[in-house]
Amino acid sequence: MPYAMRVHEHGGPEKLRWEQVQAGEPGEGQVRVRNTAVGLNFVDTYQRSGLYPMQLPFTPGSEGAGVVEAVGPKVKEFKVGDRVAYSSPVGAYAEVLLRPAARLVKIPAGIDDKTAAAMMLKGLTTQYLIRRTYRVKKGDTILMHAAAGGVGLILCQWAKALGATVIGTVGSDEKAVLAKKAGCKHVIVTSRENFVDQVKAITKGKGVPVVYDGVGKDTFMGSLDCLSPLGLLASFGNASGPVTQFNPGVLAQKGSLFLTRPTLVTYTATREDLVKAAQELFAVVKSGKVKIAINQTYPLREAAQAQRDLESRKTTGSTVLIP
Repeated sequence: MPYAMRVHEHGGPEKLRWEQVQAGEPGEGQVRVRNTAVGLNFVDTYQRSGLYPMQLPFTPGSEGAGVVEAVGPKVKEFKVGDRVAYSSPVGAYAEVLLRPAARLVKIPAGIDDKTAAAMMLKGLTTQYLIRRTYRVKKGDTILMHAAAGGVGLILCQWAKALGATVIGTVGSDEKAVLAKKAGCKHVIVTSRENFVDQVKAITKGKGVPVVYDGVGKDTFMGSLDCLSPLGLLASFGNASGPVTQFNPGVLAQKGSLFLTRPTLVTYTATREDLVKAAQELFAVVKSGKVKIAINQTYPLREAAQAQRDLESRKTTGSTVLIP
């Protein structure tokens, strides 16, 4: 029987257990996939800890890539042997798993499985953030927090390719080097610089039209202060903890600002949206304009250590777990 990481109670990384599981035969509209690579994301830690409560027990993880082993009834788009990738639903930390065919996409030639696994959730998140939530255009100056992180490195490259000037925040000089390589024209090291002051200086007091903030509690109010009037804060993550007790009146006081808390689930809710977003992502990666930086790999059975390293900010770029 194949193995998977299972969580029986919410808590720290030690709650991840490597256990044998029954994969089963695919039912109607399902495909059985043998994973070749699994992506690591902050949302995995939110689910494990209980910040995002899950029905217990469960297998964490949202993104991965692999090969189709079997197809269920009424599945026409996929066949045994196809290379596929996915970004939902939960359950990716497994050697073999069942996936709804409607949530799979074929991996095009020229993109390997590790790259596909590393970019599905983070790359599709970037796609909706800069192409739909706020459509980045040539001449924009934008702010990206955690610019050396998984989403950050992809977003900075893609935004630069679109003609934007990217300001990135990072926590260390080592990460500043990565952010610069990814296309940030300006990098702010938050361990010694006030990012609000720096953004105001860079923009000559104007602020930016959009801030992409996956950090959460620690940066939220400062992010609002970086926006120009009618600017948009896209708060898409909680790496430092969730934002609580926010007064919407602050948005009026700071210049009729917009605030959104978007999710990939909503932006790829339909099959059409998912396929279109994935095609755009694959195209920009194949073009060479966006390179997926896989800076760490771990065996899947060592997912607990991988999550510890992620939560303690020891990782950069994308991390892949190998079954």
